[in-house]
Amino acid sequence: MTPKDMMVADANADAMGIPRTSLMENAGRCLSNGLTKYKEPCKVAIYAGNGGNGGDGFVAARYLINRGFEVEVFLLSDPALIKSREASLNWKVLQSMNQGTSPLKLELVRDSSELHPTDAEVVVDALLGTGVKGKLREPVSTAVDIINQSEGFKVAVDVPTGVDPASGMVTDKAVQADVTITFHKVKVGLNIASVEYVGNIEVGDIGIPAEAELFTGPGDLLRIKKRDDESHKGQNGKVLVIGGSKEYSGAPALAALASLAAGADIVVVACPRELSPVIRSYSPDIIVHSLSNDFLNPKDTDELVELSEKFDAVVIGCGIGRESETALAVNDLVVEIENPMVIDADALKLVGPGVLPRRVHETVITPHAGEFREFSGIGAPLDMYDKIHVVKEVSRESETTVVLKGAVDIVARNDRLKLNRTGNPGMTVGGTGDCLAGLTGALLAQGHDGFEAAFLGAYINGLAGDIAAKKYGYNFKATDILDFIPRAFY
Repeated sequence: MTPKDMMVADANADAMGIPRTSLMENAGRCLSNGLTKYKEPCKVAIYAGNGGNGGDGFVAARYLINRGFEVEVFLLSDPALIKSREASLNWKVLQSMNQGTSPLKLELVRDSSELHPTDAEVVVDALLGTGVKGKLREPVSTAVDIINQSEGFKVAVDVPTGVDPASGMVTDKAVQADVTITFHKVKVGLNIASVEYVGNIEVGDIGIPAEAELFTGPGDLLRIKKRDDESHKGQNGKVLVIGGSKEYSGAPALAALASLAAGADIVVVACPRELSPVIRSYSPDIIVHSLSNDFLNPKDTDELVELSEKFDAVVIGCGIGRESETALAVNDLVVEIENPMVIDADALKLVGPGVLPRRVHETVITPHAGEFREFSGIGAPLDMYDKIHVVKEVSRESETTVVLKGAVDIVARNDRLKLNRTGNPGMTVGGTGDCLAGLTGALLAQGHDGFEAAFLGAYINGLAGDIAAKKYGYNFKATDILDFIPRAFY
């Protein structure tokens, strides 16, 4: 798993009711257990940073003392600068213990001159873990040298300091561990890094349930890409919405407004010409591009393919209708447009059944149960296990990310799976699916891959609906959801 995946799992576990203090306690105990597999009671030096990695070291110190070890903890920070509440609490526990009644010694290191070689038989690297970025700063850099120069048995907590947890690369220098005790799952960089740095890899179970990764949660919002402070207009996503028909003018407008609410800079709706003034009337924020006729047809294909080149993502299908000529146009556009794409509503029925025309670029389809049945030819079974199996199979065959909307949304891309349970019965109102399509399109335009854009879109759309339900009960409209999408991002 990546460092971001681990942060998400931590936050989602916390939201499930497993406090971060419990996770840190479990991590410290795992570290102590792992260390005692290699060494009998002896002198241990723990070099700790001011983040969660250091907190794990503080907890381990307590367990090691109870097992008869002599422990010296070097905190490379002012205690007031400890970053997490959990690590701060565990440092205060060590301070309370440090009364001369146990073999514990605490040393504060504010600069490298205060560091000195250690004769400890075990040296623990609890400095940075997954927090490494670029060249190591002092006093951490000197601490890494001291650890490596030590003749003691070297244990790294989660990831050796200096090893990039995502790439396994060492930019400057890194701890050369005899064993790395990592938590929950192996970080991807550990599998790539040289054994010279990671040594043996052991995984400690700290009590994060599988559901913290399987189900979306507030931790997943950590995946949202941050805006560059120096960004300019258009840099945060441009979305083209192709849709609308004489029966449905609101659907493409809702998708466009949802894209804007999700932070896209520019959204254009390409729609039949008679709808143009209607869609313009919804909001001055929507740019409207008029097509040639009263419904999408093959005469529009070349124009739309050329227009799409100016955008980062395309949403097609919202209210598009089911004219036979529209079907021809949609099938051409799905193949010829070279952008990440969300295919929704009637467009799904027009390109089905079963397998989409071959697309090279990211593709997300967002059917409800009826649309899924028409697209795939398979009625979604009632049993969740069977539903998941069917959605995965359709994803593989169509080479798309599939979002099967329901009380629990199922999001699959081949064997990757996410379930989403935000949302409520009020979201059966028309237009909420158009909001999801537009939201997902904005996330695609902002650089998320199809799978991530899909499950984040489902989570945020459902959460916006839940916020609307708190204000209005279940009697809210899709336009009410639009008002709460920005709030659901935070």
